[in-house]
Amino acid sequence: MASTASASNHFEGRKVNSRVVLETKTDKKILPIKGARNVLITSALPYVNNIPHLGNIIGSVLSADVFARYARARRYNTLYICGTDEYGTATETKAIEEGISCQELCDKYNALHAEVYQWFDIGFDYFGRTTTPQQTQIAQEIFLKLNQRGYLMEDTMVQLYCEKCSRFLADRFVEGTCPKCSYQDARGDQCDSCGQLLNAIELVNPRCKLDGNTPITKESKHMFLDLKKLQQETEKWVEKTSVEGNWSPNGISITQSWLKEGLKPRCITRDLKWGTPVPLEEMKNKVFYVWFDAPIGYLSITANYTENWEEWWKNPNDVKLYQFMGKDNVPFHTVIFPSSLIGTGGEWTLLHHISTTEYLNYENDKFSKSRNIGVFGNSAKDTGIPVAAWRYYLISSRPESNDSMFTWKEFITKNNNELLANLGNFVNRVIKFASAKYKGIVPTYSIGEQEQQLIALVNTQLTSYVNSLENVKLRAGLESAMEISRQGNHYLQESKLDNSLFDNHPERCGTVIGVALNLIYLLSALFGPYMPSTSDSINRQLNTPSRDIPDVWTMDIEAGHRLGKAEYLFKRIEDLKAEEFKENFGGANKGSTSSKSKDKKANRKQSKKPTPPVL
Repeated sequence: MASTASASNHFEGRKVNSRVVLETKTDKKILPIKGARNVLITSALPYVNNIPHLGNIIGSVLSADVFARYARARRYNTLYICGTDEYGTATETKAIEEGISCQELCDKYNALHAEVYQWFDIGFDYFGRTTTPQQTQIAQEIFLKLNQRGYLMEDTMVQLYCEKCSRFLADRFVEGTCPKCSYQDARGDQCDSCGQLLNAIELVNPRCKLDGNTPITKESKHMFLDLKKLQQETEKWVEKTSVEGNWSPNGISITQSWLKEGLKPRCITRDLKWGTPVPLEEMKNKVFYVWFDAPIGYLSITANYTENWEEWWKNPNDVKLYQFMGKDNVPFHTVIFPSSLIGTGGEWTLLHHISTTEYLNYENDKFSKSRNIGVFGNSAKDTGIPVAAWRYYLISSRPESNDSMFTWKEFITKNNNELLANLGNFVNRVIKFASAKYKGIVPTYSIGEQEQQLIALVNTQLTSYVNSLENVKLRAGLESAMEISRQGNHYLQESKLDNSLFDNHPERCGTVIGVALNLIYLLSALFGPYMPSTSDSINRQLNTPSRDIPDVWTMDIEAGHRLGKAEYLFKRIEDLKAEEFKENFGGANKGSTSSKSKDKKANRKQSKKPTPPVL
């Protein structure tokens, strides 16, 4: 922790309580500390073959980032890792479509993902990828251990085979009609309409995505994870951990539906070339199925970050694992992946808390790159709207219990009426007044009855904020932070801060400014997880180092502290821009989703080209 004295050597005029100052991040590898609160955070590994849209971003990486930044500000020993999921059919499909090799595709999109997340201020401790030697080694070791302990079985599987391509068609090389809901563009592994997990053989009227040909059925030998044998132990773990870890309601309900139906052996190999090789001689031409392989990516990505990765992943007594994802990924993280680790007999760091989201839709439609509907990660910055506004809106609209809808009208309203009018107004008013009337020096202040009332109100909301974030209720935490800012504005109004107060009641005016500046310093910490660039701006204006998130609010900027230069936190977005953005990003009265779906199907039937992959 930096001391006040050492901080003053670098920042002239600082008078800040050194006990609240956060340590500066170093290049030293983060490893668990015995006796400390060690928090391991992952967000669902994004498929490498596409550009994430706003729903993808809020569903995993942004939500995890908010929690990771909160944990660090609470001084928890925190590691946040993620990376691109690069193996599997989806990659092969996209590579064929773009006319490049799988590796070239992975290199291209890994860089694009990293660029998008960097712009969104996602603060990974390490962002990696699954196409590494560490992935092969760890995945094969887990597979062989499961095989040795009798949790794998060989069986013959009837698969779809395209005679025109001369190849077995893995899940994403097939599409057809969903047998559950009759959606005509279901994938071979999952229906995007009803969410049902499928085997390609179950599709009605299947077709090859490469050439549109109708495939035949053919037998192929594969390895299966015998989940039935693992159900009792997995159920026992779920029953205990879902309570201890306070899982989200949809995480619990989705998991319970799987367990109630009864776990069945699940195929974990595929007839593909692009993937982790199966380490059995008789299956040397097969690879692991992506949903057996991909979650192991959390381990291998950590292994690429540090050779001491097992200190995080084989340390259940000292490490708590928090995982963030959309609801469609739940069963892979609460059933299949934990069962795979349990089956090895090892001491693994299993899931503690799962935070899931419903779907974020766009202007009464679904995000669609092919139809140019919605905002994707690489185009958000082209709007000229700062990243803080995007992060604020996405978290405030986070679909925690129900689907939510992105609308430009609401986006602009939240920016202007909440960020600008509330937080921006409070910070700018106080710092400009202090700069003009006190020459940027914090005046002498004292704590009177009105300040005691404010402190009590702030501490009530601060307790709510901490409780919300501890339970990964990100939206509620943001609401508490905004309420504290509202209380700050109310304090200024009640105190009648103006030139008259400065001229006629200088002591009172000094107290109002001194206390308000301290409240702004607290707000810099509370908004840090949500809008780090805003927190940075506040600290520049206050001339303060980044601070922790406390349990109670104290006065930590002393009289005589020299402030920095005032700057605007936010800028107004004109209401008329909503229609312009709709024109650019879709949603401007271009017909309903159902009519578009019909047009899409009609176009597909008329076209001889294969349908672009639904990714």
